[in-house]
Amino acid sequence: MSSSNGFSKLTQSVHAGSHGDPQYKGTTSPVFPSSAYDYEGTSVSLYPRYFNTPNNKFVTEKLAALENAEDGIVFSSGMAAILTSIFAMLKKGDHAIFQNDLYGGTHHAIVKEMPRYGIDHTFVDGADPANFEKAIRKETRVIYIETPSNPTLKITDIGAVAAIAKKHGLISIIDNTFASPVNQNPIDLGIDIVTHSGTKYIGGHSDICCGAALASRELITRIWESAIHFGGSLDAHTCWLVERSLKTMVLRVRQQNQNALALAQYLKSDSRIGKVYYPGLTDHPGHAIAKAQMPGGFGGMLSFEVKNDAARFMGNLKLIHRAISLGGVESTITSPAKTSHVKMSPAERLAIGVTDQLVRLSVGIEEADDLISDIKQALN
Repeated sequence: MSSSNGFSKLTQSVHAGSHGDPQYKGTTSPVFPSSAYDYEGTSVSLYPRYFNTPNNKFVTEKLAALENAEDGIVFSSGMAAILTSIFAMLKKGDHAIFQNDLYGGTHHAIVKEMPRYGIDHTFVDGADPANFEKAIRKETRVIYIETPSNPTLKITDIGAVAAIAKKHGLISIIDNTFASPVNQNPIDLGIDIVTHSGTKYIGGHSDICCGAALASRELITRIWESAIHFGGSLDAHTCWLVERSLKTMVLRVRQQNQNALALAQYLKSDSRIGKVYYPGLTDHPGHAIAKAQMPGGFGGMLSFEVKNDAARFMGNLKLIHRAISLGGVESTITSPAKTSHVKMSPAERLAIGVTDQLVRLSVGIEEADDLISDIKQALN
C-alpha cells in the first residue's frame, strides 16, 4: 500500500521525519532535551509546551506521513490528544455526537467533563450511520467515532459518517488506535481529525505513554491553540523513543494482524468459547465494511467470551500476560469490565456487550501456534 507521495507504508515508517544527525552524519536523529532556547533572531520561540522542539517535530512529521495528514501534534497521552482535540472544536452551548461503544476512559471523560463546560452530548449506536444524522441539532459541531471499537471490535462506516459530517458542516473526529496507521487511514475516507493513543501500536513495546492528533494544518492550528494551555506536551526523550518505535511499526502490525486472524479462527472452533469479536472473521457484522476501509489488515485486537470462569482462564495462562494496556509486541489479555470499562455502570456495559465473561486479547508478534497452545492449556 503506497502513501500519497509514492512511498510505501514500510518505507515511510523508516524514513519520514527521521532527519538523522547532520553534525556527525549519524543515521539516527539525536535527542534535543533542552527546555530553554534563544529567542533572538527567530520568528517562532522554541519551547516544549509549544509542541515545536526538534524531537517533537520529527515524530510528528513521521506520523503525519503515515496518516496522510498535513500536520499533527504529539501529546503526552492518548486522552490528552482526544480531549484536547474535542474541546478545541467546541464551546459553551455546543453539542457533540458520540458513538456509544467507546473506550471506557473516553466515555467517562465525556460524561464527567463536558457538562461542566456547558457542552451537551448524545450517544448513538454507530453500527448505522443514519443514527448520527438523526441526532444532529442546530448547535451540533462535532461527530466522534471509534472503529474498530474497544473492546467489542464494532465497525463503523467511516466514509458514511464523514460524508454526514461534511453535509452538515460538522467536524468529524476518530480514535484510530485499534487499527493503527498501518491498517486504516481515516483522512483518506473524509475524516477531519485522527487521534491515537500512541501508547499502543505506535509505541509498540509497552514502555511509552503518548498520544497524537493528525489533521489539516488549519485544524491542527486550532488544536494547538488549546493544547498550549492544557499543557499535554511530550518530552524530548519520549519523542525520540516514539520515532524509533515507528520505524518497526509496519512490520509489527503486519505480524499481529496475521496472528490475530489465526487465533480468532481457532477460538471460533472451540466449544468452550462463546462469542468471538474480530472483524477479520467473515461472519462479523462489520466484516465487509472493515475489508473496504482497513486495506492494511484487520488489526491485532480481538475479544471473546469464556463460557465458564473467565478470571480462572486468564490466571491459567502462562505465555499471555494479564495486563491493562495493549498493542505491544507481547500478547496481553484483560477483563474490560474490571479495567478499561470499570467506570461504566453494569447496565451501560451490558448495553455495548461488555459482560463479565468477556476478555480482550491484544495479540503480539509471537508464534501463533504457541499462543493457541497457551489458550488451550488454560482452558483445559
